[in-house]
This record gives sequence, C-alpha cells and structure tokens, in this order.
Amino acid sequence: METAKREMTFLLANVERRILHTIAAALPVRIRPNHLSGVGVVGAVGAGAAYALSAIDVRWLWAASLMLIVNWFGDSLDGTLARVRGIERPRYGFYLDHIIDAFNTAAVGVGIGLSPFVEIELALALVVVYLMLSVNVYLESSVFRVFKMAYGKIGPTEGRILLILGNGALVGASAWGVARTSWGGWVTNGAASALCAAMLVVLTIRVGKNLHRLAILEPQGPPGSSRRTTVISS
Repeated sequence: METAKREMTFLLANVERRILHTIAAALPVRIRPNHLSGVGVVGAVGAGAAYALSAIDVRWLWAASLMLIVNWFGDSLDGTLARVRGIERPRYGFYLDHIIDAFNTAAVGVGIGLSPFVEIELALALVVVYLMLSVNVYLESSVFRVFKMAYGKIGPTEGRILLILGNGALVGASAWGVARTSWGGWVTNGAASALCAAMLVVLTIRVGKNLHRLAILEPQGPPGSSRRTTVISS
C-alpha cells in the first residue's frame, strides 16, 4: 500500500506536532505505539462514562474533560512514536486508526447522549455524521493519495478542545442553576443540532468537490469514447 501524503492543516497542527515529537522522543523503549492506542481507547471510554455519570453530579464533567485529554494523548501520540522510531506500518496503522476512531467516537457520543444535557437521539445523530466525515477522510486518502486530517482549520484536536470548553461552561451554568432548566436544555440541544447541521453541510460540499475531481480524472463518456486523464493537484 502506497503511503498517502499527510496534510496537517488544522489550527494547532504545528504546536501539536512539536509537543508530540518531544514526548515521543522521551518515552522509554518498552512503551510501544499499540500501548498508546490502548490509552486512547481508555480515555474515550472514560470520557463516555463520565458524561453519563454527570446525570448524578455535574462535576463528573471535569473527569470527562480529563479523559478527553487522555484520549488525545494516546490517539495522537501512537502514530508519532512509530514515526520517530522508524517503525511505522502504513497498512496496519491505517486500519487500526479507522477502527479505533469509530469505537472512540461511539463511546464518547453515547456518553453525551446519556448525560442530562443532550438528547440521546441527537447525540447518536452527531456520532453518525462524525463517522461519515471520518470515512470520507479515509476514502480520500485511498483515492487521491492525500490524508487530510481536518476539515479546513478544524481537526480532532480542536474538536476535543471545544468539548472541554463546553464541559466547563456547563459546570458554570449548573452552579447558577441554569444548565438543567428547560432553557438550558434548549441551548445545549440547539447547539448540538447546529453542529450536526454544519457537519452535514461540510460533508456535502466535500463530497461534491471530490465527485467533480473524479469526473475530470475519469470522464464518464459513451462506450468506446476516448478517455482523457488530467492531473489535479491536491
């Protein structure tokens, strides 16, 4: 499998790259990339559980934020460690990243749906749309040989930061007795609905652009017609 070119276009890409390389270079040899993948899964499951437990005590949202950081640490550092040590396996990492990303997204999304702040149906819709975006990224890397880890300037790192900021806002709102009122529920569910709609719009635009590129690369003419191949820069 030819390795796809990686494009790190999200806002914090350069900062994250430097931090991860520094940490990876300092890790003991006995720690392997798969160990860090496991840490990422633990973080996602822990975050989902903490979201669910926030139905009992809103302060569990602080634990959810901490576990999101653990998820970032494991999910982002495993590939960096493999590259730093020169042991990266493109096909293995490609497959493992896809499977783990789907599981982690589901774990966090279900936890959010079990919290008192977002309706379960809406949380599951967010999971489905996010997974559609993720699948599109992996398909693009297979078809166009470019692995874009973000949509515009927003990537997984920015997504986690937004969740953490949202957790802090909900804890603050709960201290004022607002978060669990009907008004508070309208705000949180409205924000989740707007996010879901925005992701669908972004996905639709990206898919349309991809189909347009493919129509040029592989013209759909009548049988026997000459086919023209055009090189399109990514």
